[in-house]
Amino acid sequence: MNANGQSTRKIDIYNHVLPMAFIERMRELAPEKGDIVKRVSSIRLLHDMEARVRMMEQWPGYQQVLTLANPPIETIAGPEDSPALARLANDELRAICAVRPDKFPAWVASLPLNNVPAALEEMDRALALGARGIQIFTNVNGRPLDDPEFFPIFEQATSHHRVPIWMHPARGANMPDYPGESKSKYEIWQVLGWPYETSVAMARIVFSGLLDRLPEMKIVTHHLGAMIPYFEGRVGPLWDQLGTRTSDEDYTALLKSMVKRPIEYFRQFYGDTAVGGSHAAIRCGLDFFGADRVLFASDCPFDPEGGPMFIRETIEAIDALDISDEDRQKIYHLNALRLMRMHHEEHHDCC
Repeated sequence: MNANGQSTRKIDIYNHVLPMAFIERMRELAPEKGDIVKRVSSIRLLHDMEARVRMMEQWPGYQQVLTLANPPIETIAGPEDSPALARLANDELRAICAVRPDKFPAWVASLPLNNVPAALEEMDRALALGARGIQIFTNVNGRPLDDPEFFPIFEQATSHHRVPIWMHPARGANMPDYPGESKSKYEIWQVLGWPYETSVAMARIVFSGLLDRLPEMKIVTHHLGAMIPYFEGRVGPLWDQLGTRTSDEDYTALLKSMVKRPIEYFRQFYGDTAVGGSHAAIRCGLDFFGADRVLFASDCPFDPEGGPMFIRETIEAIDALDISDEDRQKIYHLNALRLMRMHHEEHHDCC
């Protein structure tokens, strides 16, 4: 509720679905991913949209922008099969929006990033069908996003279509935490590894010059910029000294070539509030990015309750913030409308 006691429109910018048709195709293409298929099949609200809508109705004015859940398409299928898998995913998300545009006003396109020409074609197709942006992951089968092969993806989304990019972390247990081990233990790869992945991807985007080449690029970082806001005191002063610890590459020349401090580039990203309802984390991210670049998100349905917990606790955290009603409205829905170039009156805008 706002100060006038009225319900506030809330657009959940980053939550996840896995339609059953996609799950079945994933089972066929990647039988070795049986554990993932079993887990996602057990989370009802990932694929049962009627149950999801019933759950959502407890919050008046609450809506979701749909994105496909992990795993990345390029980890499921090779470059021959991934384009069709992406088309299936995008058609399914579009269909969900078409049935309930009041609950799902927008969706984000998935791409087969292990086949860049096909990814560019699917981007065009999905955006023509009504997608409001694209989703990428923090690496493409272990390759960094600043690899020149992927530049056309960023360029086409930014310069041609002018749509935002949702960036989700990708890291598995096969990435060990210590060089002497073969896997990551205790699910460290996910709980701590994903924020690290996101932070690394942001740094590679900054220092590769992508934000200078594409100054209009808008990237929504999942989990509120991950480690970057909390480590502002390292990201700022230490990267102001870039090159002083390196002898085999001339990073000092790179630093001098940057038109502003490294930390100011990091502030150009957007962050969502999908931090498990942590009041301190949301306050930290808001202090770092500012109210114009923070967007409400829940990460539904990946909470211990299978859907409602992160929504409920994130709303409680945002409502508890000592901020103006104007800034709260920005976080809840105005920034999302602006980012996706949806008019304020488009309460039922969709596919």
